[in-house]
Amino acid sequence: MKTLYKLLLLGSVLTVLYSCGKELGALPKNAKVEENTILDQATAQIALNGAYYNFANATTTRANWQQHQLLPATLAGYLGYGYGPLPQEDNQNTSVSGVYWEESYKALNAANGVIKGVNALADNAFTANRKKEILAEAKFIRAYAHFKLLSYYAEWYKINSTQGVLLRDELSTLSNITKKRSTVKESFDFILADLDESIANGPANNPGYYATKWAAMALKMRVLINRGAAGDYAEVIKLADNILQNSPYVLESSQQNLFRTAALASKEVILGIKPQALQAADPYSKSRQYWPGASSLYVAKSKLRDLYAGDPRQGWVIGIANPSTSAPNTYYFTKYQVVGGTPSVTSETDYAFRLTEVYLLKAEAIVRAGGSLEDAKTLVHLIQEKAGLTVVNAPYQAVTTAASPAALLEEIYKEISRSLVAEDGSEWMALLRLPFETVKIYKPSISSQIQYILPVPLNEFRYNPEFGEQNTGYAAN
Repeated sequence: MKTLYKLLLLGSVLTVLYSCGKELGALPKNAKVEENTILDQATAQIALNGAYYNFANATTTRANWQQHQLLPATLAGYLGYGYGPLPQEDNQNTSVSGVYWEESYKALNAANGVIKGVNALADNAFTANRKKEILAEAKFIRAYAHFKLLSYYAEWYKINSTQGVLLRDELSTLSNITKKRSTVKESFDFILADLDESIANGPANNPGYYATKWAAMALKMRVLINRGAAGDYAEVIKLADNILQNSPYVLESSQQNLFRTAALASKEVILGIKPQALQAADPYSKSRQYWPGASSLYVAKSKLRDLYAGDPRQGWVIGIANPSTSAPNTYYFTKYQVVGGTPSVTSETDYAFRLTEVYLLKAEAIVRAGGSLEDAKTLVHLIQEKAGLTVVNAPYQAVTTAASPAALLEEIYKEISRSLVAEDGSEWMALLRLPFETVKIYKPSISSQIQYILPVPLNEFRYNPEFGEQNTGYAAN
């Protein structure tokens, strides 16, 4: 049975290196993965498109990115299930252990296939700098997937922990499927090494749904702000300044316009997820699960509505009350889909990195590095002003009057949540960067750091005996 499983697993993970074309909605053109599959620049691009297809967790009908919106916001207490409570709303996490696991390892395997195939080709098989660029894009995808796993399945908040990531640095075969998880320090080091290469060699310009060196810088900011080692906050500030001064991105004049009309055309979007061609017509599309409800309904909880008190964003992010009596004190979540709206390419678009996050992470890093509170406040106020706030609005005033680093860090956490809720996990990770006693105030259902992360799925222990220990507080069988 174990051998059969490994063969099925291998067949599954190896088929990710196929073309999805320039458009993610195109059907695969080549499902073969052999040593000679990547023959030249053109076939290398086909394989890279396949890696992006897996980064988007896509099928031929949809990009399945919605759990990047839902799970972190649910764990943070801002979103919930519109037909009744789910265990993860109280941070009982075993029921969602596999949410990111399978998609991340598929993306990793696809990226590793690209890296192996491209490295085997001579430099003169590529025009100009394209070989290095393809490798940089593949390593961005690998770094992103590893960091997602580190953030949700490893004790990232304990640098000396043995409970790091099961790092995959080569294309999976029967001979290397079994492998031990790495330490947290080893995990951070591997991710950052990939990102350094992505920054050094990544393209400066790309369509909004492909990675650039700027996206790698933004991801490195996320990694470093969470690691918080000596010099990390200074590096976050340096990276932010590089993006703000040298990249082509500028803040959208209106956050509402970004989600209602601009979508990936916005100059603020560093990296987004483009919907598949037929996605808006899918009867179970993301938009329909925000309004009016399809197989599922995901809604804003009163905690999120209250977070927007005195904030003009409440009027377009929070809709009318959810009529379901099994989910009281919840409201339609209208950041993507308006009440009464029709699914569209715009409402189905997802966002991995926006310039707003760069400003807010820079502000947080300034405070954590012992810098000027006024400088940090200026950055937060700029984001609030783009959202329509002025000095008369309560959230703006709260930033202005924050008199200590601790107080300002809490206000930055709140603004990260208001600006970036239900995008790619910023609200959840920002909460966990606060002191544990403060975390418990904002999410009382968290009584232990065990609830910061998910358990490793049980199949990993059944079919990978070398993996090692389960995450603290969870069972391995």
